[in-house]
Amino acid sequence: MISLDIPDRGAASLAGAFAAIERLSETAVDDLRSMVAVDTSFPPGAGYEAFADLMEQLAVPLALDCERVIVPEELWRAPGARGQRTNLIARRRSGRPVLGLYFHVDTVPAAHGWAGDPLQLAREGDRLFGLGAADMKGSIAAALLALRAAQQTGLVLAYDPMLLLCTDEEAGLYPGVRYLAEQGRLEGHILNFNGSAMPRIWAGCFGLFTLTVRVRGKAAHAGEQRSAGANAIEAALPILTALAGLKPVIAQRTSALPPPPQATGPLTASLDISAVHGGQCGGQIPSQFEILLCRRYAPEEQLADARSEIETVIRQAASGLDLDIILTGHLAPTADPGGPHWPHWQRALSAGFGYAAEDFARWGASGCSDFGWVQQATGMQEVLLTGLGKPDSRIHAPGESTTLTDIVALAKSVLAYLSVEFCPELSPETMTP
Repeated sequence: MISLDIPDRGAASLAGAFAAIERLSETAVDDLRSMVAVDTSFPPGAGYEAFADLMEQLAVPLALDCERVIVPEELWRAPGARGQRTNLIARRRSGRPVLGLYFHVDTVPAAHGWAGDPLQLAREGDRLFGLGAADMKGSIAAALLALRAAQQTGLVLAYDPMLLLCTDEEAGLYPGVRYLAEQGRLEGHILNFNGSAMPRIWAGCFGLFTLTVRVRGKAAHAGEQRSAGANAIEAALPILTALAGLKPVIAQRTSALPPPPQATGPLTASLDISAVHGGQCGGQIPSQFEILLCRRYAPEEQLADARSEIETVIRQAASGLDLDIILTGHLAPTADPGGPHWPHWQRALSAGFGYAAEDFARWGASGCSDFGWVQQATGMQEVLLTGLGKPDSRIHAPGESTTLTDIVALAKSVLAYLSVEFCPELSPETMTP
């Protein structure tokens, strides 16, 4: 059993708030069901306004003031993206230090293979299935559950919570939290829920960019193609072959970031052909073919070099084809996000999930985060990380899920960290010099 390490006068109040989380846990399931039902998949990202409507309905009863911050279209416009980019800030102002609680509200599109409707939450005992259940709408449900329990029990908080419900983390050129950072809208320090429920100390992560390669041919009747048509798909085959040859070359590049404890080797860069689109019917020569490329690059690499390498290979293989290469998404690498609040958060995570101090390990990821942009825009180096991801969560795959047990545990961790009485000796805001 993990000790809460709080004064006797506070133990009862925090224990009572923990009991309220257990008692109110089904409200988190209801919240998650409502969130999963709103399609926020990106591309295209057309559901952000509807999601902001829902989140206002859930936040206002918790005495949170809501404000919508719209990302100007000229910043995020790219192929496949449509719909207003609406970020929602839901916050409380009492004069206490601010804790930002960051969530991206978009999901990836549902992949083929779901047993049921991915936008309808399904339940099998403790496990909850739905698109975004683990990444990361379940984390929003956990934070709301924590604040609901604090409100019901009157628990005194050390921080004013500021929920940052942001757009376009899964893809795109201009994630919503980048815009908030560049507009000076971030305060205090931030707990980022785009991570795992594991006993992890975050060491940073790779960057990612996507390129759309658009090859143009000439449409014609399939029976007249020799004289009138130019098949864009067939013309692009040498490009696909060249990219397939580049893939293992890039995969040999390693990073000094510490890998996860179960990894069998270092973190490596990668290149993937993520999607292809072309043609309409059998009787027509396709006039356009698009290739979507995803390149994950280590912090030791330079974006310009990584992009130039791919474009050079494409143009050498293209042999004079009419084509465009368009940058359609970019997340900068996140530098080492360590800082003074991490010991306090580790203790809070242990209070919720039952981890021991020796369970924690420090590792990075070839997965990406939009907080590289936050670090660049604000100089805010420290970023705490948490979430609901686990090896069996199937994030970005059919059957994505989390458990009510983990939602409850995460809610307890968040509430412990927010509480004025939980390990104040570890809080930089209350430490005496």
